[in-house]
Amino acid sequence: MKDWVSLFGVVTGRYSAVNAGSKSSSSLRIQRRPSVFVNQFFKESGTGQQRRIRPRCAFVLMVLGVLSLLSACFILLAQPYELIFKLKVIFSSGGETFELWRKPPVDLYLRVWLFNVTNKEAFMAGKEKLRVQETGPYVYREYMEHTNVTFNDNGTLTTVPRHPLVWMPELSGGKEDDILVMPNIALLSIADVVKDMSFFSRMGINILAGQTNSEGLVPITAKDFMFGYKSPLVTIGNKFMPSWIKFDKLGLIDRMYDFDGDVATVFTGETDIHLSGLLDTYRHSQDLPQWHGKHCSRVTGASDASKFPSNIQPNDTVYFYRKSVCRVMPTVFTGEVKNIQGLNGYKFVFPNNTLDNGNIIPENKCFCREGKCLPAGLIDVRDCYYGFPIGVSYPHFYEADHKLVEAVDGSYPDREKHQSHFFIEPKSGLPLDVLVRFQINMALGDLSGTPRAAKFSNMVLPMLWTEFRMSNLPEDLNNRFILYLNILPVAEQIIMYVLFLAGAFFLVGSIFRVVHMNWDLQKMSANMDFSHGNSEELKRIHHKNMKRRENKHANNKTKEVESYYSSLLTPAPEEGQESKEMDVFEHAGNDDDREELCDQTHTPPPQYDLINFAMLKEAIV
Repeated sequence: MKDWVSLFGVVTGRYSAVNAGSKSSSSLRIQRRPSVFVNQFFKESGTGQQRRIRPRCAFVLMVLGVLSLLSACFILLAQPYELIFKLKVIFSSGGETFELWRKPPVDLYLRVWLFNVTNKEAFMAGKEKLRVQETGPYVYREYMEHTNVTFNDNGTLTTVPRHPLVWMPELSGGKEDDILVMPNIALLSIADVVKDMSFFSRMGINILAGQTNSEGLVPITAKDFMFGYKSPLVTIGNKFMPSWIKFDKLGLIDRMYDFDGDVATVFTGETDIHLSGLLDTYRHSQDLPQWHGKHCSRVTGASDASKFPSNIQPNDTVYFYRKSVCRVMPTVFTGEVKNIQGLNGYKFVFPNNTLDNGNIIPENKCFCREGKCLPAGLIDVRDCYYGFPIGVSYPHFYEADHKLVEAVDGSYPDREKHQSHFFIEPKSGLPLDVLVRFQINMALGDLSGTPRAAKFSNMVLPMLWTEFRMSNLPEDLNNRFILYLNILPVAEQIIMYVLFLAGAFFLVGSIFRVVHMNWDLQKMSANMDFSHGNSEELKRIHHKNMKRRENKHANNKTKEVESYYSSLLTPAPEEGQESKEMDVFEHAGNDDDREELCDQTHTPPPQYDLINFAMLKEAIV
């Protein structure tokens, strides 16, 4: 049976019979011919009209093109980066941006310069006007933190702010135990408070000042002046007027950083990502109680500098709130964009005349307390300092009334040294470089009713100025925001354009292949039409050729059998001669050439030399 299968393969041309061994071998090795058709994904097989047209390639190209274009359109319309960015910016428990806001991992420093009085005796004698000398800076590290955070259901959270300070002697230009001559805040403040009271009230203060030997200018250490010192006047005031003076020692920085009882409500960004991290209320109110009128009192939408609005536009006004300033301060974009550690920051500054009291900006009239306006560049903030006559200005009365500068020797306003600025990354609202500078002064009225303080009547005394500074982000935090803000949006755009181009390329390729297949079909159709018109002639020729091939094939088979039979009767050729004949036979070309070669040489094909003759003859006949 195996021999019959082998013979069938040889006759039909699907297999080739090849000698398996030497001349003494009695077996055949049947070798399968390689297929004419190669099934390749992007190739068409066959030639002429026998070409098999495969539309699969065009279909796959079209699918890839459509998928690429749909993906690009999805990126264009859905903007996945914006969705991811929104999730990052919104405050949520354990969220990255929330944790950065809750406890900023940045270096915040408070620098304080004190105005030391250098001509106490001459001033008290009425010989000279007051002369001061800037001393410092005294540097403290501020550890800002938002504690006791509670998330609310209306897209806000409630927190208690904390701003503890730590002394940094290595960064300071002075020592905390430096002895300076400074204004006696307790005496001057109480004298200003009772100036409009009855004669008997003023007399009691005068008697008390005399018994304690209080003076308007006193020697004091820098630390005591900033963080509090014991004063008999403050002690008595705390004892007899606890609703007014709630402390037994007085220090300006200590009062500025008194956050006892403060509660802030902050937007999480769930309802509006622009508001993420901004104040909603302070002390349970959207307005500061010290002012009247929305223009002056509104605190909603302000930032404490730990995070600014997201998606800032160049024409936006960004609001800043600091308790020591006692008001919300507007800032505007200067047009300057600065690259800071690989991130672009918009520069915002306080606009001109921000500390005006209504002379230039009518809306600022609400900063005048009880209808009494301080000179331009000076804001009355006594209601934030327990009724003490405190006025806030820029350092050295920068941008203030020149009369304030001329009243005291030692003030030298300088734009570079005394202006504030905010460099903000506009997309995220991340502060890149914050520099806030303000000066604390005593704005005194008529103190003639208190002899020990009368010398300071109607004066504005500079006491200290502060600089709040955050200048560098930690390297790991900065690198993260470079990835979020610089790399990811560009990568999204590149991917979108690549998908658009790839989709267009695939669609054009599919169209080209469809056109090419259509052209092939038309060509085949034309050939078929030609064949149909000459069908009778073609049939006649085909029949004639088929008959000729059958006759030739029968003759060849008969000759082949006879030759093969004769070969069995003759001696086997020498080994070299057999190899030569085999080589000629193997290189003879196709089957017809080999048969013709056998007819000419009267030599049977070598692959048949060992087949049983009787079986072969019976099979052929």
